[in-house]
Amino acid sequence: MSTYTSTSINEFKEILNSEVYIDLDKLRDSARHGVPLEVRGEVWKYLLGVHPADRSQEITNLKEKYEEYLAIEKENTEIMKRVRGEIGRYQHKIKNQIDNKDYTNMLENVISAYMNHNREADYYPALVHLCGPFVNCIRNEAEVYYCFERLMNILDEYQSVHTINERVVNFMTLFRAVLPDLYSSFEDEEVDLNEWATSWLQFLLAKELPLEGLMRLWDTYFSIDDPIDFHPYVCLAVLKHCRESLEELEQSEIRTLLLRLPALEMGQIINQASNIRHEILERQISD
Repeated sequence: MSTYTSTSINEFKEILNSEVYIDLDKLRDSARHGVPLEVRGEVWKYLLGVHPADRSQEITNLKEKYEEYLAIEKENTEIMKRVRGEIGRYQHKIKNQIDNKDYTNMLENVISAYMNHNREADYYPALVHLCGPFVNCIRNEAEVYYCFERLMNILDEYQSVHTINERVVNFMTLFRAVLPDLYSSFEDEEVDLNEWATSWLQFLLAKELPLEGLMRLWDTYFSIDDPIDFHPYVCLAVLKHCRESLEELEQSEIRTLLLRLPALEMGQIINQASNIRHEILERQISD
């Protein structure tokens, strides 16, 4: 991971410490290139709209949100049991970066509250992985909840228009066009393309990327207008980066790598994704 100078942290603090109004355009421009962990939680709250840019009513708004969250039922025995099992696996994956009891309780409470507040929502293990980054960089449980809820709303709204099956089909078309040799290699090894592609596309690589890389990716996603549309190109950039390794592996090894990705320089991956997107758009125009 790239390091941050104290100057860049101070620049973020200068934006965040504005007394009257947070300059969201400036914050987005800065955050899309990566946010230091020290201020990431604060930055994300503004990028996701959990905190309003207009600070004149901030204390009142926060108090209302806190009281709203307190009123949501947290007990959900069936869900909590399943969440605890997944948290254990999650902690193993991230090598105990989130291993104390407060963090575990926060994950349990936030996901249980979300399920109780959204009765029509289905529980799936990826919720733990989608919530984990917020727990890692935000200390207030109510604020974790509202950031997590906002992300889930973004994903659900997109899913209501573009089904996951449609997105997987479109992604496979791009995969075959951009990386034909790797695509053929996967076919030769009879890799189940649906298994990994569905998870990659549906959950923003939350289950597959190491925590640091995931948070760096989300810095960019929360800063741009079309993160879900951009995401398939990031997936292609990841495949392109890992291509040589993947082409040398057998089916079971390919599956293991795709479902647990190595540490990646996400800044480079994001730049590569932008280039791939640009090349595809140019190709479509010329055709």
